[in-house]
Amino acid sequence: MSTRGSAAPAREGNVDNNARRTNLFDLTQDFDLLFDAVEQDWQEQALCAQTDPEAFFPEKGGSTREAKRICQACQVRDECLEFALEHDERFGIWGGLSERERRRLKKRLG
Repeated sequence: MSTRGSAAPAREGNVDNNARRTNLFDLTQDFDLLFDAVEQDWQEQALCAQTDPEAFFPEKGGSTREAKRICQACQVRDECLEFALEHDERFGIWGGLSERERRRLKKRLG
């Protein structure tokens, strides 16, 4: 009888822990889905999404003037630059900055 009594609380504890893990896992998945939706939202609003992508990925030595002009008027420029810095984008104009300009900015930010 004492064996049964000691086994029951352990089982209940395991159920509670498993439920907590499941809830935490579900919460993490929900957060990831929300984050992805927000991330995609700014990309859909970006002016570059409505423009010729070649302007944002010029050949080496090519002009970046047109892409930077478009970025200046873009309402999601900050989000774009933040994305590029976080994901270490090495090519193209992001948030109005070239790869070299983003590297310099990253160094200054530490």
